Parts: sequence; structure tokens; C-alpha cells
Amino acid sequence: MADAAAAGAGSGDDIRGVRHGRAPVPLSVLDLATVGSGLTATEALRATTALARLAERRGYHRFWVAEHHSMPGVASSSPPVILGHLAGQTERIRLGSGGVMLPNHQPLVVAEQFGTLEALAPGRVDLGLGRAPGTDGATMAALRRGRADGAEEFPSQVSELIRFLDDDFPDAHPYTRVHAVPGPIQGTVPGGVPSPGRPPVWLLGSSGFSAELAGRLGLPFAFAHHFSAVNTIPALDLYRRVFRPSEVLERPYALIGVSAFAAEDEREAHRQVLTGALSMIRLRTGRPGLIPTPEEAETYAFSPMEREFVDEWLANVVYGTPDAVREGLDALAKRTGADELMLTTTAHTPAFRLASYELIADAYALPGAAAE
Repeated sequence: MADAAAAGAGSGDDIRGVRHGRAPVPLSVLDLATVGSGLTATEALRATTALARLAERRGYHRFWVAEHHSMPGVASSSPPVILGHLAGQTERIRLGSGGVMLPNHQPLVVAEQFGTLEALAPGRVDLGLGRAPGTDGATMAALRRGRADGAEEFPSQVSELIRFLDDDFPDAHPYTRVHAVPGPIQGTVPGGVPSPGRPPVWLLGSSGFSAELAGRLGLPFAFAHHFSAVNTIPALDLYRRVFRPSEVLERPYALIGVSAFAAEDEREAHRQVLTGALSMIRLRTGRPGLIPTPEEAETYAFSPMEREFVDEWLANVVYGTPDAVREGLDALAKRTGADELMLTTTAHTPAFRLASYELIADAYALPGAAAE
């Protein structure tokens, strides 16, 4: 778009985003299809669809959904299914997983799922991979029944998945005649619609492990600043220091996930983000549930230890009026040197979540405003 070109943002590619308006870097969205108290998963997923359309209209670069399990307040347990739906509801925005928890799955299955998504939405699918289970220990055991601890095998799983995506196992490998379909084995049809490529692979993390692995493999890296802020700068520094250029990426590219919420006034923003803090307390104390209402969060009797957690949690959330959120995101981008900011918002009511992204887009003068 014209404003991106004027800002010297370049044209972007399969990995690097394009910034718009006054944003310091490309802005993207991470959604968990959160389910509020008194609402249903159907309503949550409809809101996710509406948010993807809003993100596309307002110039957010990509829209990712994250795999979680056995959490009543999160309806994004199956990213490929959600992404397949979103592919039919959008036209341009990049869609991806933030991420697929690879140890929960066989690499061939993931390659087939995302090869299918790439065929449905050519050139706009991202495959983000994490090594955490995305759940508690009992659920992890149910997901990985009879299998070893997948986190230990993560590097080899990533390598195997990439080979399935590229269809390039060596001749002596036992999988040399196993092909992920849709995929490269199908070739091209002269004069026909180009066969789909393969989605770029991202590694996700909240520590140095995946940062180092992404750097050594020459892959893009996404760091979960929204729940591991203390590790953000060390992990990004490690990623950049060990980075080796690859066929997919010549120089490092790192995005960070950040909790952000904008409202017309600061008090309302605080009421909304408090629901996320209370929800996280319940999750970490083994009591996961639906996202509480702002009224419930405001009247909840936090213990001294819980209050300390809330204060630490809110210190890493960028919230307030649209101008305050813009200033906070600008400062975070400058402090971390992140190449892209991926915003995530937990709120009880879908309407507040949608309004927040609209307000942030307005604050940065992103394209597609209602007045345009």
C-alpha cells in the first residue's frame, strides 16, 4: 500500500511483514478464541472469524491462532481446523499457527494439514511450531499416549517435518518413499494454476532453547513476551548471535507476542485486562475456567500473593487509552528491536476485543478505517 511504500517498508515476502501507517514495525494478531463466562465456543469462534476480517481490513500483517488443550476458556485446540475456516473467510492476510505444539503430533500429519492449508490459501500460510504441550501433565499424557517425551525430540521432529514439507528425504532414509500430500511430489501442471509452495516454518519459544535452534537453522523466531517478559531480550540476543543464513532467510527476523488492550479511557482498559490476570491465576493454580467478567474480576478478593502476581502480570501488558497503547508498543519495539509485534488480547466479551484492535489501528493510522 502507498503508506507502507512511503514509509520505506518494502514489499514484504513470505516471512518479513510490511508496516503501515505510523506503526514502527508490522503489527499482527494472535488469537486464542477465548470463551467468556456465560458465552459459548460458537460465539468465541465467530468472534475469531470477525477479528480475522477486521485484521485484514485494517492492515494487520498476519493472524495466528494457538494450540491449547483442556482449557475451558480457550477454544483454539485445533489450529488447522480454525485456519481452514478462516482461509475461506479472508483474502489477503497471512494465516498461521502460533503455534502447533509439535510434540503432540506426528510430523507427517502436520505436514499434510499445512500442505492442505497452503493449497486452500496459496502463499499466505505460516507454520509456527512450539515444543511445549500447551496444557497440563495429565492432558499431555493423553495427547502423547505411549510416546516418549516429545520435548526432548523437538529438534529431530522439526527436521523431519521440514523434510516432509520439502519432500527431500535422502535415498537411504526409511521415509524416502513417503510423501506429504498436498506437497511437492505432485509437481506442476504446465499452463495451469501453480502448485502450492510450502508454508514457512517458524519456531516459537519462551526461553533460549527455541531461540538458539531457530538461529542455527536460519528460521524466523517468535518469542512469547506476553508470558515470559523477563526472557525476551536474552532470547532475542541469543537468536541473533547464533543465526546462520539459510535458503529461507538471509538475516534474523523475530517477532514478539505482546498482550495489548486499548479502550476509550484508562479505567475501562484496566477493568478489561484484569479479567485476563484473574484467568491466568486460576490456570496456574490448577483451576482453569471460562474468562471471568470484569465485574467478577473487580470484586474478587485477591490474596497478597495473588495481588503480587496481578501487579507483575499487568506490568507486562500494554493497556490504556489508544494513545497510551501506541506509546507503550513503540517503546517496546525500540527496547527489544523486534522486527514485528504480534498483539494478543484476552477479554470477557468479544465486542471489547474487537474494539481494542480497531482503536489500536486508529492510533497508528492503519488503512481501512471506517471513515475511509
